[in-house]
Amino acid sequence: PTRNAKDYEDYLERLGQVPRLLDESVALMRAGMRSGWMPPRAAMVRVPGQLDAFAGDDPAATPLYAPFRRFPQTMAAAERDRLEKAGREVLAGRVHPAFAAFRRFVAEEYLPACREELAASTLPAGMSYYEQRVAAATTTRLTPREIHETGLAEVARIRAGMDAAIVETGFRGSFAQFLEHLRTDPRFYHESAEAMLMHYRDIAKRADAALPQLFAELPRLPYGIRPMAAHEGDNAEHYTRGALDGSRAGFFEANTNNLKRRPKHDMEAVLLHETVPGHHLQTARAQELAGLPAFRRASGFVAYGEGWALYAESLGAQMGLYRDPYSRFGRLSMEMWRACRLVVDTGLHAFGWTRERAIRYLADTAGIQESAAVAEVDRYILDPGQALGYKIGELRILALRDKARRALGEGFDLRRFHNAVLDDGPLPLDLLEARIDDWIAREKSASLRKAPKENPG
Repeated sequence: PTRNAKDYEDYLERLGQVPRLLDESVALMRAGMRSGWMPPRAAMVRVPGQLDAFAGDDPAATPLYAPFRRFPQTMAAAERDRLEKAGREVLAGRVHPAFAAFRRFVAEEYLPACREELAASTLPAGMSYYEQRVAAATTTRLTPREIHETGLAEVARIRAGMDAAIVETGFRGSFAQFLEHLRTDPRFYHESAEAMLMHYRDIAKRADAALPQLFAELPRLPYGIRPMAAHEGDNAEHYTRGALDGSRAGFFEANTNNLKRRPKHDMEAVLLHETVPGHHLQTARAQELAGLPAFRRASGFVAYGEGWALYAESLGAQMGLYRDPYSRFGRLSMEMWRACRLVVDTGLHAFGWTRERAIRYLADTAGIQESAAVAEVDRYILDPGQALGYKIGELRILALRDKARRALGEGFDLRRFHNAVLDDGPLPLDLLEARIDDWIAREKSASLRKAPKENPG
């Protein structure tokens, strides 16, 4: 926060520690160079360029300068001038030179030392490392082979739905031709950032109105929708959580930087994933659970948080969204993307896939832009296993819902089930299952107590 002079002094102190942070990072990276624990060069070549904005001569040209552009109205002009001068000095004198040195290290020493191999399994003790990464991301004991096969089965199931949606549009042609049609027809893209933001806000208000149908209790913290900063480039849309103390709302960051890479038909699924009933609803609810310690309210597990957000996308039809076949195709494309991750991540790290094969598979199967597929594959290469949590988490939540529905029959309440999933904060999937088993038992007991007693006469 930058609400008063003390906050700004704290921020200046943090900026002054950036050189130490980068020096410590370099020390760790040199240890990796000595031990052979290095990322693949193919996925690192863009990193020096990503540091340019922080390593230039103009201290006002980076996002780190932003607080000095928006002082509180109540702050005296002299105080603003003092703090702004101090900000320029620490950025120009310490932060930017440190980033420039870090950029030189990455470009001249680290990048040339990166390995040619892609797979995590080619690192020292690599397969054990990858299996540990899989376990951490999924909070399960599933093997890479089991996950790969699950992914292939999900890809086949979702593809059938995508083909059906294409038929509904009236398009006559192959799957590849339909994807090309979506990528090249101007009517599927917004012409201005303002139009995109208005569209997202329209979806959000319709989604908000449907929430009481799906949840017994809702969080109080609101969320906003704003354009992503220009320096983020083609970064994926994402959610920025609100403050734990409720003093700052959550925000959906809409990528308005390249409108021709953000099709309209994906927007409903993206909004549901990132805000409500997805990340914002789950995160805000956890933050407001008074009975949990702070670390439980602020923590997270990929399989739980991303699994819930992907599950949230599937609720759109019940919320009155996905009314046209293009938006249904967009929703399925988003789900296909996550199913492909099961295939691609394990393919890269356990089964010898090349980077080119992974990019082609993701672009052609999920129907996403090739630039997005490149960025995604590089992410999977550099962060092994992380991308597996989405679909594995969603599948487990769906399985738990089916389990509860079968066990409770007519007594099953979807609204109460959703709160049962959310109201213990983020959990590993095995603990979530235990939580739902306990909830089912309590629901059965409550139902028996409410049942009318037979008249013995």
